[in-house]
Amino acid sequence: MVGLASEYGVGAELVLRGTGISCADLADPAAEIAAASELALVRNVVGLLGNVPGLGLIAGARYHVGLHGIWGFALLASATTRAALELALRYFDLTFSFSRVRVVERDAELHIEIDDSHVPQQLRRFLLERDAAAAMRVQYDLVQTRIPPLRVELAVPEPAWADLYEEAIGVRPVFDAPRSLIVGSLSSLDLSLPQANPLIASTAQQQCSDLLRARRERLGTAARVREVLIAGPMRLESVAAELGLSERTLHRRLASEETSFREIVTETTVLLAQEMLAAGLTVEDVASRVGYGGAPAFVVAFKKWTGVTPGAWARAACQDLVRPPT
Repeated sequence: MVGLASEYGVGAELVLRGTGISCADLADPAAEIAAASELALVRNVVGLLGNVPGLGLIAGARYHVGLHGIWGFALLASATTRAALELALRYFDLTFSFSRVRVVERDAELHIEIDDSHVPQQLRRFLLERDAAAAMRVQYDLVQTRIPPLRVELAVPEPAWADLYEEAIGVRPVFDAPRSLIVGSLSSLDLSLPQANPLIASTAQQQCSDLLRARRERLGTAARVREVLIAGPMRLESVAAELGLSERTLHRRLASEETSFREIVTETTVLLAQEMLAAGLTVEDVASRVGYGGAPAFVVAFKKWTGVTPGAWARAACQDLVRPPT
């Protein structure tokens, strides 16, 4: 993402501003980037380069299977495309996607439903483009040939650059669909993969399982709640269900980490509000997007959180953004 921005003349300092990610992190193979930090980076990229047609498609085409680490190697070593798909879904949390995916076999078709309803509206097209193009890139890497989907439906308006979608994913999508959907042939699941290796596949799958478990244990419940909330506001019961916990268990675990659901909601709301203000949204728009009935109540709450009004914070952020990096 940083490399992509640099090709359009936008330096790393601007892309990383406000994300908590440093250039040193990008150069450290052991560094881990939190989902909230990547989402903040995506906001910067979209804000700075949103006028580039098909930017998400351009980004997604670069997400080759090897970029996904051990998850990608596990897919490559799978025996068939069906085995690879099952593994991909089992460890989907190891991917770069912010969407939820559901796969349904219907008649002779394979339906891959992409649910991005919890993704911030201003980032939805970019991330949807990135997911679609990345899926086609991974498919090509696995079978070493391009297999266009039967059809694609996307729950976004048709853009002026609609032809770029056909170049990137093989078919022209149906836009303004009720949900986003990639449809393929069930027969494509019977393909044998050229790099299949049972021993490597077994080892890679175990490493995927260990990595996912260790990551969840290391992050703790509070961090997992933040990652759910950063994708979209949710009530306590919805967050608990998303994490597979009862509300009582969620309360208990957060208390053991010396925090509460209310505190995490406040922290997340402040982060989202600051990012939206920095992106140029009005105070009224931000108030509505973070769940306030009107701007006055939001202004009072924001000043209580940060010590300044939203307007003052936005002006300061704008000055920082346009100031040349030193």
